[in-house]
Amino acid sequence: MIEACGLTVAAGGRELLRGVSLSVRPGEVVAVIGPNGAGKSTLLRSLAGELRAPAGMVRFAGQPITALRPAELARRRAVVSQAVELAFPMRADEVVRLGRLPWYGTAEAARDAEAVENGLERAGVLHLRDRAYATLSGGERQRVQLARALAQIEGATRPAAILLDEPTASLDAAHRVAMLRGLRGLAADGLAILIILHDLNEAGYVADRVGVLGQGRLVALGPPAEVLRAGTMRQIFGVAFREAPGGGLLPDFPCRTR
Repeated sequence: MIEACGLTVAAGGRELLRGVSLSVRPGEVVAVIGPNGAGKSTLLRSLAGELRAPAGMVRFAGQPITALRPAELARRRAVVSQAVELAFPMRADEVVRLGRLPWYGTAEAARDAEAVENGLERAGVLHLRDRAYATLSGGERQRVQLARALAQIEGATRPAAILLDEPTASLDAAHRVAMLRGLRGLAADGLAILIILHDLNEAGYVADRVGVLGQGRLVALGPPAEVLRAGTMRQIFGVAFREAPGGGLLPDFPCRTR
């Protein structure tokens, strides 16, 4: 579905990605983790076709992503960024409707209202539809952006994909669980999903495969049980981890002294 081959990206005299190869298949969730500055967001932007790598290639559904017209790509691939600021006052449902812009002038545009409604419902923000976007909390905005992405690819020729950059960062525990469950459901419907995460246990829950970036290189890629090991995470993040009761990893915080 989405395949990166030998991606190398540099900026300001520094390599942000070095020879990264990664694929995301239909029906699969791939989570990418790594320290701050490891190149995670750069990888997502490259896979989305927003950033052209000077070396390497990205293919989408078997074609070079650069060969796809922007509108065609936008109908089959949606991106949820970390934070989205708007220059104009808009209601939440109007923000979601922005996702339907790539369908303007097509027969599918007749379903815009239905797609917006479905996106709001699937993202769990139907009750926010009439709220001013600027008055929403960070977590509520993130869920509205997910609704916009879902509306954007409704009606898309399959396979289609959603790429998300730290979508749980502003969410409380209940909404984190709901979003991750929702993404698993979308994958079950045949979508290809790439998600950038900081929480190792969230990655272990939601992902079929986990990729680990370190200093611009893909240092590990595989099933969560093989990748999310205390020793590997210590090498990547520079802090000790321990296995939590019942599974998962926790940073091994030193005991406080009183």
